Amino acid sequence: MNDLAFRSAGELATAIAAQEVSSVELLDCYLTRLEQFDPRVNAIVARDEENARAAAREADRAVSRGEALGPLHGVPVTIKDSLEVAGMRTTGGSHRWGHHISTTDAEAVTRLKQAGAIVFGKSNLPADARDWQTYNEVYGTTNNPWDTTRGPGGSSGGSAAAVAAGLTGLELGGDTAGSIRVPAHFCGVYGLRPSYGVVPRHGSVSGHSPGSLAEFDMAVLGPLGRHADDLDLGLDVLAGPDRDNRAAWRLDLPPSRAQHLREFRVAAWLDDSFCPVDRELVTAMESVLTAVRSAGTVVEERKGPVGLEETMALYRPLLMAQSGLIEPDESYAALVELATAERADGAETGFASQITVRFRDWHGLDERRQQSRRRWAEFFDDFDVLLCPVSPTAAFPHDQRPDPGWSVRTLQVDGEQRPYREMLTWVAPASLNHLPAAVAPIGATRDNLPIGIQVIAPYLHDRTAIRFVRCLSEVLGGFRRPPGF
Repeated sequence: MNDLAFRSAGELATAIAAQEVSSVELLDCYLTRLEQFDPRVNAIVARDEENARAAAREADRAVSRGEALGPLHGVPVTIKDSLEVAGMRTTGGSHRWGHHISTTDAEAVTRLKQAGAIVFGKSNLPADARDWQTYNEVYGTTNNPWDTTRGPGGSSGGSAAAVAAGLTGLELGGDTAGSIRVPAHFCGVYGLRPSYGVVPRHGSVSGHSPGSLAEFDMAVLGPLGRHADDLDLGLDVLAGPDRDNRAAWRLDLPPSRAQHLREFRVAAWLDDSFCPVDRELVTAMESVLTAVRSAGTVVEERKGPVGLEETMALYRPLLMAQSGLIEPDESYAALVELATAERADGAETGFASQITVRFRDWHGLDERRQQSRRRWAEFFDDFDVLLCPVSPTAAFPHDQRPDPGWSVRTLQVDGEQRPYREMLTWVAPASLNHLPAAVAPIGATRDNLPIGIQVIAPYLHDRTAIRFVRCLSEVLGGFRRPPGF
């Protein structure tokens, strides 16, 4: 039964439909594994066993009656604790919402349930989903299943850790600044940041108070799983217009631009002096290029159409501007005063000035972002995917020093200290430009820490990114089970 826990979500749904295993049996398997393994990881921080068991029993009765089944029928899944699940506490990792009990499901959660999924728990995240580590004062620290002295990434760190440790059938996470991609890379699983706007985010408390309807710039929701096919399945279930837009438009994402590895036009951007990448990661990615070239794929090593420095000059102030939404009124008022002083001194790029940016300035940044998007669209006239790192390093040791401005903590890259904020740099191109990006496991470091690669595709060509990582898994192998799980 433990081996069954590590199957893909699609395989689990097929096994349930064929009555090889019941939904109740599979739920019991995951709950047993939670008792056995989650004390080491602390990935799943809230459970709803009673309602999940009732839903699993009904799922099994539907199979017995021969009813039409959804693509996730009976599959136990968990949800990042920034998303509303009716009847469960939704904290966003913050004491501000520590007593908030959701009365409705987030739109994405509703779609998972309509597809037949059984929601049985919530996964951990950093406070307000603002870190590449996963810890908070509500639920504590989540560890990486590959090395519990290290973090699983963030902010969907509990999501990736649960998938890697075989504690859930599928996970739903969110990504604004790499929050799906970094945990997938650190934990050795698959993750998808969909094109911006494809998956509704209503019901997320990341950057919002519960019940908010306004969209959050650059933020998306997407699946994490143990197989590339889980990304395709997750996208099928989650994507589509929300209830406010259904009368006007429907989803019609194009198929993958290529079906076989040799048919893809591949660009590769594996390192950059602006944000150096640890040599172990570069070597692993170079091995990927060797493998795909051996399959007959044409690969051109070149940078993206907009450099990392120019990208960060747009991305960071846009990101900081929306971070102001999370600040309590009192601290935001203090930031406004500080920003006034910064501007008087000519320091328009100061921390306070960015977090309290004026709309006129934001609009100027957005215009430059739209010009950047146009250049990326032209780049993808010649290429189908761009391969690049997810971050400068593999999973790093826990570091919980207070660091609101990302100026205290550091990263170790080839033995040298680099700024912690460089965790932003390689995830920025896809986020800033609303592009889909999938992450696939490709190997491990000398310390047996997973290494992932980021596959960026043109806007709305999510299936191209997914198909490429599916082809890559056939050449390199895919998910590996962490030792001891």
